[in-house]
Amino acid sequence: MCPLRHGGKRLRSRRHATLGPAPESALPRTPHELFEALPQLPGLRTEIIDGRLVVSPVGTPEHARIAMSLYGALLPLIEERSWDGFSGNVAVCVDGPRDPIHPDFVLAPPGCPLGEGSELLSSGLIMVAEIVSPGSVTDDRDRKPGIYALGGVPVMVVIDPVADPATVTVLSDPKEGAYLTSTRVAMGSSVHLPEPVGFTLDTSVFVRS
Repeated sequence: MCPLRHGGKRLRSRRHATLGPAPESALPRTPHELFEALPQLPGLRTEIIDGRLVVSPVGTPEHARIAMSLYGALLPLIEERSWDGFSGNVAVCVDGPRDPIHPDFVLAPPGCPLGEGSELLSSGLIMVAEIVSPGSVTDDRDRKPGIYALGGVPVMVVIDPVADPATVTVLSDPKEGAYLTSTRVAMGSSVHLPEPVGFTLDTSVFVRS
């Protein structure tokens, strides 16, 4: 199964961890089993990235501002096509390994297929975006693109305010766990989001005025 929690709120029911000694057979043996056994962790989110259980703080206000700026830029398209846009508050189940993951932004069609629970299935998505923070540089730049490509997400956007200079990278054409096409621009420039998005994004919306 592919559950995920965000900000201490449980997105799917799961068993509670118990305190005290437990028989060896009851101890978690895989990241998935440990993920299932964890109690609520207020202020933290958990994901499985390349077989690792990753626990990280909920995003900063600046992180949230950028995510909402992306949502605002895409809102006319979302309304025109009756899509759904989610800013860091939905769980995604990666088609294939069934790993739970939590993108910073998700663009999905209405009635997007679900995984084994209430999570959106990655292969049914239109686009995901990750916003790089100092603690997520390697995961967001190097590891997550392969995960999303493996899961069949057509377009991934990496918004990187940590880079010097800040950049925005658009990845598309997923095949065999990699994106074959990559376009990187300096933050503040325009960049085209290919189909199925089909939209030119003015990345100056991410620059604090």
